[in-house]
Amino acid sequence: MRNRHALALTLASAAALAAVPASLPAAASAPANTTAAKAHCPQLSKKLTWYGDNRAHLQQMIDERGRCGSHRGHDQKRPVAAFDWDNTVVKNDITDATIAWSLHHDKILRPASWKSTSKWMTDAADKALTKACGTKVPVGKPLPTSTDTDCADEIFEVREDGKTMSGAAAFAGEWDHRHTVPQYAWVPQLFAGHTVPELESYAAKARKQVLAAPVGATQTVGTHEIPGYARYYDQQRDLIRTLKKAGFDVYIVSAGSEPVTEVWSKGIGIDREHTIAIRSVLDRKGRITAYNQGCGDVPVNKGEAIPYIDGKRCWINQEIYGVKGKAAWQKQDPSHRIALGGGDADTDVTFVGDATGAHLVLNRNKNEVMCRAYDDADGRWVVNPMFIEPMKQKPDLYPCSTAAYNEPDGSKGPVRRDDGSVVPDQADTVF
Repeated sequence: MRNRHALALTLASAAALAAVPASLPAAASAPANTTAAKAHCPQLSKKLTWYGDNRAHLQQMIDERGRCGSHRGHDQKRPVAAFDWDNTVVKNDITDATIAWSLHHDKILRPASWKSTSKWMTDAADKALTKACGTKVPVGKPLPTSTDTDCADEIFEVREDGKTMSGAAAFAGEWDHRHTVPQYAWVPQLFAGHTVPELESYAAKARKQVLAAPVGATQTVGTHEIPGYARYYDQQRDLIRTLKKAGFDVYIVSAGSEPVTEVWSKGIGIDREHTIAIRSVLDRKGRITAYNQGCGDVPVNKGEAIPYIDGKRCWINQEIYGVKGKAAWQKQDPSHRIALGGGDADTDVTFVGDATGAHLVLNRNKNEVMCRAYDDADGRWVVNPMFIEPMKQKPDLYPCSTAAYNEPDGSKGPVRRDDGSVVPDQADTVF
């Protein structure tokens, strides 16, 4: 069993992480057995509310693919379920909560230069951050963001919207927009100089704070007002518990920083070995650097290959199924794909779509994933409103036929099915 954080990795020698032994889902579906025959099998709670017949669809998948099913594959490997984290398993964003707590408690260290924190940072962002945060604090020492509103504002704006407070682009250049997004990759880079236990402690304190706050609470970061609370969704906690009882291996796959995600995932019984997120390379003293582990044919890098859109597929293929090299970015055969995928946004659309048993989507009005979900090409998409403070109905159609697909170059295009046909525009019907 690997221990990812016990051994500090040098930038020169960091190598791809060893693959977790493969856990293969069932290769095909079959008619559900009778209710009587399944009465002894793990059941989702009927006390928790799901939209429409979603509970029944998920229960059928569990019965078919879990330990009570008759078609788990000739090798009898455990089926796999994988979930995104933010706004899928919990309400609201744990990265925002951790950054907010860190800014309120002066935990961001001054870098030698802001531009060195990201390979895509613009001169405008470098100047804005330098001006707002100043140069009086020695390099490597905490910035006084609890009292310096300008500094806190600039940092949070770059993280949140990829812009400076004046509206200038914070990141520029070329990157594959289905493999990464600079402001997501920037989060662990923002904590460079800290050890993993330090970052975990910040995440734990932020977690305690937002779980204690009442639903609907807000907090202020600089002049930004953001959600001040978070909640584990009872339905997702129950689903994960039921999946595990039914013999599934359950993973979290997040585009956040891995130490932060691990602090939260253990709250639903998911251990480090089953938590996949951005993995920072550590220096010889165990401190986080601006580099992170690579995926597939992408080696150690500064943010080019994080668990984001197609990157989530890559990390699942590599870490769960042992697929190496360029092939990790490709859709695998059914026996090397997850049985259940759960997400809420375009960042999740690829791995959720790869699932062979059920594609669970919480509706946050995100174009590409909702086009896939409402098109329901294989009849296995399960759409549910958010369980807390759900979104209102989107008034206009999703632009599936023209501008919902996130192209690698950052442009928008039509969403296409596996056969190349274009998905027609879709109405928002589950809210």
